[in-house]
Amino acid sequence: MNSDVSIAGDPLAIPHLLPPVPAYPVTVAEFAGLARTIAADRARWAPRVRYDATTRWYDRLETGPGYEVWLLSWVPGQGSGLHDHGRSSGVLTVLDGELTERALGGNGETRRSLLPGHQRVFAPGYVHEVVNDSLEGAVSLHVYFPGLTEMTPYACTSGKPAAKGTFTG
Repeated sequence: MNSDVSIAGDPLAIPHLLPPVPAYPVTVAEFAGLARTIAADRARWAPRVRYDATTRWYDRLETGPGYEVWLLSWVPGQGSGLHDHGRSSGVLTVLDGELTERALGGNGETRRSLLPGHQRVFAPGYVHEVVNDSLEGAVSLHVYFPGLTEMTPYACTSGKPAAKGTFTG
């Protein structure tokens, strides 16, 4: 009696029957993994970091099909302001220093202290603010998918976010 394997042969030996392995991340877990891989390669990102007392400094490290990776530095007191990321999802990873995230959602306000290695994953519509409340500089890595093309700034009145407008790029 013949089996499918004896008729078709070993399917693992027939590469054309296997699904192609994507050359780039496609899932949230893979984007978070990409951020962890870059974070672990300090020689890749540390020489590029700059601190600017007048504004948050940023540098695009990498782009790929449908995503981009940004490196940001934060001097003490600098913050992003309350915002969302338009239609983009993202992964924020702290590389150096300490950042504070304030997020607003259906259950009210949440504050988190983010230390090196901490990651935050967010979907479109996630409203948050990131601030360097420490006395030392901080560095973070941001992966956006799809690439970041708009950010909506918010004002917070009576504990509820109110959109101020949309920045598009």
